[in-house]
Amino acid sequence: MRRILSGFILFIFVYNFISAQNQEERDNMNKLGMAYSAITKLYVDKTNNPKVVEDAIKGMLDKLDPHSSYTNAEETRKMNEPLEANFDGIGIQFNMLNDTLYIIQVIPGGPSEKVGLIAGDRIIMVDDTLIAGVKMDNTDIMKLIRGKKGTEVRIKVKRSSMQDLLEFKIIRDVIPVYSIDATYMADQKTGYIRLSRFASSSLEEFEKAIKKLKKQGMKNLILDLQGNGGGYLHIAYALADQFLDKGKLVVYTQGDKIKRSDAIATEKGLFEEGKLIILVDQYSASASEIVSGAIQDWDRGIIVGRRTFGKGLVQRPIELPDSSMIRLTVACYYTPSGRYIQKPYEKGNMEAYNHDLIDRYNNGELMHEDSIHFPDSLKYGTLISKRTVYGGGGIMPDIFVPIDSTRSTDYHFKLLRYGLMNRVAISYLDKNRNELNKKYINIKRYKEKFVITEDILQELLSMAEDEKIEFDEEQYEKSKELISLQLKALIARDLFDMNEYFQIINDKNDTYLKALQLINNDEQYNKILNY
Repeated sequence: MRRILSGFILFIFVYNFISAQNQEERDNMNKLGMAYSAITKLYVDKTNNPKVVEDAIKGMLDKLDPHSSYTNAEETRKMNEPLEANFDGIGIQFNMLNDTLYIIQVIPGGPSEKVGLIAGDRIIMVDDTLIAGVKMDNTDIMKLIRGKKGTEVRIKVKRSSMQDLLEFKIIRDVIPVYSIDATYMADQKTGYIRLSRFASSSLEEFEKAIKKLKKQGMKNLILDLQGNGGGYLHIAYALADQFLDKGKLVVYTQGDKIKRSDAIATEKGLFEEGKLIILVDQYSASASEIVSGAIQDWDRGIIVGRRTFGKGLVQRPIELPDSSMIRLTVACYYTPSGRYIQKPYEKGNMEAYNHDLIDRYNNGELMHEDSIHFPDSLKYGTLISKRTVYGGGGIMPDIFVPIDSTRSTDYHFKLLRYGLMNRVAISYLDKNRNELNKKYINIKRYKEKFVITEDILQELLSMAEDEKIEFDEEQYEKSKELISLQLKALIARDLFDMNEYFQIINDKNDTYLKALQLINNDEQYNKILNY
């Protein structure tokens, strides 16, 4: 393999040397080839030649911009998987509880449901490998469980109602990966959709969600892109197209060596009429910024939340012969009004770039709108109402909602970081699932009647003590309401689904509540958009 790779590198070097357009390019290619040859033939120690090449590629890309990158074959596969519509497996969602794999959800229609696995089952063995109580990494467990469609895996599970282990033979199949976390009616007229990423199936999922909500009487829509880090560019185009009239510019891209390319709205979308609010925060990036920027520039809806991440560089994937990949920045995104989405960066200074969100917090930007300052040179006008918007990195919302720092504490953060909230929710369900299923037949009843008791909270504190997390009474009391809300939502997620999780957690989400208030106030909504 090393000789094949070295031969390929030599071929590429010779090809590029011959086809180089000018003497400077030929000199540069010759220089690279000589450096590689010197290292592999003369270096004092034995060299890993493929790694030498990988390190050289990484070194070149690191000096260009924050988003040009190199991934090896395995990293490339893992990176692409969350954006693909499906993968092969057995169809479960799981978590770890006391070194045991605990099934949270069984995907409807999947292989595990077909053989009788249920939420609450604990997987002890996979084929002949013991996975319970051995501190195995999630990655290693996934390798055992996943496999090609049509192959068989044997698992043994412990079910709380039975003494003996139950054995199941499961034929792996294609498992769908969903990008919409929640779809529900926020009130009688307002639908809510939370999109977690722009994946290959996102448009199809979105269309189904819109049609479902319309049947339930939806007139207005809240689209939640908080925390959505982006995904496929063409999906962002297509999603924005659902809201914009035919012929309107969605976004354009342009680079030094890449001509301007316009994405234009096409046929009639599913939600071109009706009030629209998009929720964003500092983690909303790339494709999320394309959609929210287009909606804002065309005065189609209101953006609520905090300034988005600011990723406006277009990467082109270049697959290499060994299935590794270069993602090379080739162009920049611009909103319809001409705003440059990418936040500033200094070439080669990735530390400062990666520190940006911490700087925003320290500078007060996430808590106070008046901490954000834009020069007049970055001032733009929206295309219909001529409202003032700003470029210079990210999408600044029309309505700013500060991050809620009143309930967050270091103690609460440690509970989350150690995974204790999940563990308590799983533990509680493990003991009470049958009773809860009988008592709470739907989310409405659960929301109204279920309460996080002191016993549940004490179990959380005991787990924290076992993990050597020092108890801080003042911080605990400050975060207690938030902790209880999150536990109630986590239990709802495992008892029902992710949809129900957001129905509970959103009741205390200031950005969501602000959007709901705005969308139901015609005068205020129209005033913001200068209608």
